[in-house]
Amino acid sequence: MSIRATLALSPVIPVLTIEQLAHALPIARALRAGGLRVLEVTLRSSVALQAIEIMRQAVPDAVIGAGTLKCAQDFANAAQAGAQFAVSPGLTPELAEAATQHALPLLPGVMTPSELMRGLALGFDTFKLFPAQQAGGVAMLKALAAPFPEAAFCPTGGITRGSAPEFLALANVLCVGGSWIAPADAIRAGHWQALEDLARDAAALQRAGSSR
Repeated sequence: MSIRATLALSPVIPVLTIEQLAHALPIARALRAGGLRVLEVTLRSSVALQAIEIMRQAVPDAVIGAGTLKCAQDFANAAQAGAQFAVSPGLTPELAEAATQHALPLLPGVMTPSELMRGLALGFDTFKLFPAQQAGGVAMLKALAAPFPEAAFCPTGGITRGSAPEFLALANVLCVGGSWIAPADAIRAGHWQALEDLARDAAALQRAGSSR
């Protein structure tokens, strides 16, 4: 599945940092029950790769990606764990080369027009604007639309339930990444129904760019 096809499955992609392996399964089940099919597990904890494996096996109709890839070894580890897509905060020649070695679509991060031009030159057309709010948010995405009509985005970083609809209303936005769907306090307390409710609300958000 291409990265655009993956991003078209849900208006919001939960960005998950899983600290305890025991949380992986209930998180995945709650978010999927709420209607979100695409989940990103960041490689920011020692159990992230194991969490991806558990989620893939236990929730087979979900699409599980690995986030915060920063080097070729991260790419290889994510592919071995069964990740179905990869997300990076930026784009280096090493990561671009690694993407050609694995059947694992990459969503590379960009923050500036120059970074976007380099990504396009490397053959990418779909990007993670990161960190979205610090990069200029909705105003930046509007500014990029005219000179780069071929580029589509999943803005991530600082987006909330309140600001998500404004991003999703843009034609060059396929979906948004957000952590508000899986708050740390609810996870620590095991309040899985709260995650399901947040996921259901997020899954109902409307977007303009889903048909790109």
